[in-house]
Amino acid sequence: MQIFSYDWVGLFIVGFATMFLIGEVLVNMRGFFAILGLGFIIVYFSVYVEAESLILMLLMYFIGIILIIIDGKLLNDGTLSTIGAFSMILAVALPAPNFVAGVYAVLGVMIGATSSLLFLKVFKRRSMWTKITLKDQLTTEAGYISMNQAYSDLLGKEGTTITDMRPVGTIQIQGKEYSAITNGYWISKGTSIRVVEVDGTKILIEQMNNE
Repeated sequence: MQIFSYDWVGLFIVGFATMFLIGEVLVNMRGFFAILGLGFIIVYFSVYVEAESLILMLLMYFIGIILIIIDGKLLNDGTLSTIGAFSMILAVALPAPNFVAGVYAVLGVMIGATSSLLFLKVFKRRSMWTKITLKDQLTTEAGYISMNQAYSDLLGKEGTTITDMRPVGTIQIQGKEYSAITNGYWISKGTSIRVVEVDGTKILIEQMNNE
């Protein structure tokens, strides 16, 4: 079709594909977004990828999404998500007919991934999203009095990071381990830290030498 001769078309096709596929990971749409995203990305690869490379490019793209899911469900340190994002970008950039079209395709991945976050404001979140952002709110009304108290008592306590904080990781305070998060920066393993904020089970820490 004539429209596919324009370099900017890849921006929209890849953008919608990424938005819906990642959106399906973030919110519970019972596969509807996955079908839409799959349709868009198959169109893109069918137009720009040679038949013998089609499966390889699809694998690279979906392996990227799978790595992001694994990171969100198990690791939460961003390493696999970074690799996954790079795999998705490479998968859409390589088949592009020229450099400009490749740039548009890469922009499609980035814009689509960012746009998918808007679904969180409209649709029901998957539990994985809560885990990634450490937004579990265990309230007194819900019956979590003792747990809330235990976490609240950590405010101002000092401890040590037992994993790299990137920015999420694990800390140890008085012999017990807790998941915690920094204010957006990385802290190396074995660093002395202080708890500066507790919100439910969300523990915000800072490096001791920040004072």
